[in-house]
Parts: sequence; C-alpha cells; structure tokens
Amino acid sequence: MECLHRSEERLLNAAPAVAPNLLQRLLDDIGYVPILLAAAVLVCFTGNALIKITDPVESNYALTAMEMLQAGDYVSPRIFGNYWYDKPVLFYWELMAAFSLFGTTEFAARFFSSVFGLIGVVMAYGFASRLYDKKTGFVAALVLVTSLEYFYLSHAVITDMTLFVFFSATLMLFYLAYSEGRPRLYYGAYACAALAVLTKGPVGLVLPGLIIVLFLLWRRDFKSVFLHIKLGSGLLLFFVIAGLWYVPMYMMHGGDFISQFIGVHNVLRATVSEHPKDNVWYYYTVVFLLGFFPWVFTLPLAAKKYKPVHKLRACLRTGGLAGLRRMADSLSMKEQFLVTWAVVVFVFYQCMATKYMTYTFPYMIPVAIAFAAYLRHHERLVAVLTTVGVAFYLIVTLFVAVPLCREASAYDAAQAVQRMADGRTCVAVYGGRYPVSLAYYSGYDAKRLKWADEIEDSLPGGINWNAKNIMPFMAIEDLAQHDHVVLLVHENEDANFHKAGIPGDWVGVKKAGRWLIYENQ
Repeated sequence: MECLHRSEERLLNAAPAVAPNLLQRLLDDIGYVPILLAAAVLVCFTGNALIKITDPVESNYALTAMEMLQAGDYVSPRIFGNYWYDKPVLFYWELMAAFSLFGTTEFAARFFSSVFGLIGVVMAYGFASRLYDKKTGFVAALVLVTSLEYFYLSHAVITDMTLFVFFSATLMLFYLAYSEGRPRLYYGAYACAALAVLTKGPVGLVLPGLIIVLFLLWRRDFKSVFLHIKLGSGLLLFFVIAGLWYVPMYMMHGGDFISQFIGVHNVLRATVSEHPKDNVWYYYTVVFLLGFFPWVFTLPLAAKKYKPVHKLRACLRTGGLAGLRRMADSLSMKEQFLVTWAVVVFVFYQCMATKYMTYTFPYMIPVAIAFAAYLRHHERLVAVLTTVGVAFYLIVTLFVAVPLCREASAYDAAQAVQRMADGRTCVAVYGGRYPVSLAYYSGYDAKRLKWADEIEDSLPGGINWNAKNIMPFMAIEDLAQHDHVVLLVHENEDANFHKAGIPGDWVGVKKAGRWLIYENQ
C-alpha cells in the first residue's frame, strides 16, 4: 500500500504543473459535456471497422442477427437454420438495424455497443451531477469511460453494454423519483426494466428490484415498497412492454422456449457452472481490479482520506454490531443507495455458479462515483490518467486488439474456404471450439466432425450445456461420401488429427489464424 502511495506521489510530481490549470481552462472554455463526448467517441468508436468478429461469443450474435435478417424473421432468434433461445431479442434488433444501415460489416456489428457506451457515459455524468455536483459527475464519467472493462464492452458484440444502460437507467429513475418526489419517473424505471429484460432476460427486473427493496429496507421505509413506487400500474407497464416479444415467442415455440431460455440459460447458468475453472471466490475481485484499470492505482488516496479499516475496527471495538449498524445508518441517503447498488450486484453474481467477467458490469456507475468523490480534489492526477488512458486505449485498439481479434476469428480461414469451395464441397471442422465466425464470413455452415457413436451425446436436448451445440454435426465415417472436402483442424488438435485415422488422403493447404486447412485428394 505504501509503495502504491509513493508511486502515486511520483506520478503527481512528474505531471506538468499546468495540468490542473489547463483542465480547468478547457472546462471553462468548452464545458463538461463536449469534453466527455470527445473522450467517449475516441474510446468507444476507434477501430470498430478494423476489429474482426471473434469466436466463441461475438460470432453467435452476429450470425444470428444476419440469419434473422435474411429470413425476414424479427421475432425468433435462429442460427444455422435452427431456432435457439440463448438471449432475448433486443440486441439482435440492434444488430439487424445496424446491418440494414451499414451492411454486414464489423463497424455495423459494433455500432450499437459503442452508441450505448456513449449513452452510459452521459448518464453517469448526469446522475452524479444530480447527486453531487457537475465536477463530481465529470470525474465519475471520465473514470467510467477510461476504465478497461468499459473500453472493452463499448466495442464488444455482446449484450452487456445495452443491459448496462437500461439496468442503470432503471435504478437512476427510481432514485430520482423516490428522492425528489417525482412519481411519474417510476414509470420510466419500469419501462427501462422491461427493456433490460428484453435484452438479457429476468435478471433485468430481478436484480434492480432486489437492489431497490434492500435499499428501502435499509431506510426502514417499508410502506414505499407497496404504496409509493407504483407497483401495480408500473408492473402492468412492464409486462406490456416485455410481453411484446415474450408472448409471441411462447405462442410460437411453447415449451421449448421456456425449457431452453428459462431452464438452460437462466436456471442452469445460476446453479451449474458453465466454466468450472472460473468458479473461485476471488474471481470478481480480480475482475474489479482489472476492470477499473488504471483508476485502481488511486485507491491508496481513498484509503488515506477515509481510513475505512481504522473506522471499521474502531466501530466494532466500541459498539460491536450495533456500532456497525449506526455507522451504516449514518450514511446519507444517496450513499446508502450507491452502496446497495454496487454491493448487491457484486454479491448476487458471486453467489451464482457460473462466473463471467462481464456479469458485474452493472456496478460500474456507483463505483465510478465513489472514485470521483475523492478524485475530484486531485485535478492533476485526473487529467494525467485520463489523457494517458485515452492514448493507451487508442494504441491498444489499433496495435493489440486488431491483430489479436483477427487471430481469435476465423476470418482468414473463411477467405480461404471461399476460394477453395464450390457447390459440391463439404466444409468440415475438427477439434477446438467451433468457429461460428467461419459461417458468418464465408457463408458455409461447416460440419462439426465426430465419430458416429459420439454425436448423440453432443446434441442439444434437455436442460444441460449441450444446448449450446447448435452447429451442424457430421459423422467422420460419412466423409467418404464426399468427393471434395475442405477440412479445418484447430492448431492444438493437429497431432490428434493425424493419429485419429480419419479416412481420406489429406493434403495441407495453408494455416489461417488458429486453423490448419486440409483438402482431400
């Protein structure tokens, strides 16, 4: 801790003395919002046209939206010609709209994540300014947009940035309605919760609802749960909006939709780890430290100012649990709300069996406001870290993300397949994670090769993780029926491929990214 504090002091001393004056001059001349928007546009949009669609996650969303658009189906998500129920429809609608406007390009696929990233920054500024002042709002928004996790998710073709905006808007509108006595804003909160549910499912209502209930219980304001938050009419509005998609989906797909969407992608995900190696107690602590890079290096300033460990020990020593309760009750209402928001999100996902780095993303606004509460007095440090952060992300985007994402994509393999294949060609994949981006970029639905007696155990069916295996399968024994086969073998499986006795006279053609391409003779 002392080492970090000395490092922070050296950073302050190394920064130009004019930084605070320059920052203040910029704020006086230009204003908070234009500077925030400029920083957010640079961080969120730079490189979008250059970053390839990656496997294993982004390609699922991109291919699903492309197939829905091609089929003219705006209700039922589909991939490889099959209906699937991994996520609700709102993010697919965003992708379909972007593809219609800009074509099926990388820029289009990443467009709405960047747009919602921009919206999230403005929301953070507005909410923190309302709770505190414009300077605190400005610093909170800078912390948010220049944090590593926010940078990543503002480019990623996944649902989390859209969920983040509607989730945060739900809680912000609730708090403003509650604290300022503006009951109409409750309806905005219910509407945003419905949009969150249309983005990622029941968690868009359950988790904000849990945060609100626990906040009201902390305040001992039990009557507000039933009397003041428009529970009846608000839930009616929520169900009307959410029902615009859920009702048609149930009517068209019935039990399959319920068992797969609720059973697999919600209940199973919460109770059975999808990635067991990540199911460790410290997982989200590491995510926090990485996600708020570079601002985590300023935490010694907070420890020095607030002395949380000293205060906690003194509180427990003098009053025990009663003293701890008095300390909690001494927080202002806005502090209680922000603490509840951040802590409940963290603990909620810590209790879930499946751990994923983006799950705790919705706590970033209250945590960014907490950073801003002490950093607002360190203008030079804020100016330096913001400038360095923006420059760092521009460099990382162009010189790290672009080549790494190309490596994590089957884009190069898809270009080779397009040149080698024709209408009679069988395109197949052996080993590794199935590259959905191959289908997105090439138009060929490659067959996942397995021995015939192994296929049955891999097919979707029931409430288990096989539900993710929606790619087409093919028995290795059936390869001999095809005159021309283009086969992609993952680089880590090449030795096994040669030992497996797969029928055919295979000739290596080229290496494309992580895939070795073979052709039969």
